Amino acid sequence: MNMTDPIADMLTRIRNGVRVKLPKVDIPASRLKRDIATILKNEGYITNFKIVEDANQGNIRVFLKYAGSERVITDLQRVSRPGCRIYCGKGEIPRVYGGLGINILSTSRGVMTGREAAKTGVGGEILCNVW
Repeated sequence: MNMTDPIADMLTRIRNGVRVKLPKVDIPASRLKRDIATILKNEGYITNFKIVEDANQGNIRVFLKYAGSERVITDLQRVSRPGCRIYCGKGEIPRVYGGLGINILSTSRGVMTGREAAKTGVGGEILCNVW
């Protein structure tokens, strides 16, 4: 079956896994999802991830992170959707919870956080917010 929004599916799988305190979740792999998982790891929201090969497209196994019994990821929110794309310029990148969270942008220089995009001086499509 064709999926209309694979990024929203990835975020929903992570959100559901964190809410029931699963140690890991499997997500169908793509390059964009791998880049998002890399950002989540670098920012400290997940422990690690690895690519698991199979006969089809492979999976990304995301190892979720917890601080004791508390979850590190409070929520993930999809911003730009296939039916309504949300773009921002280099000076218009919004802050998430006053700087406590991050937003992930797809720019002309690759997928990066809003902080990195502002430092680099590029804008782009706001994929999601994480806090």
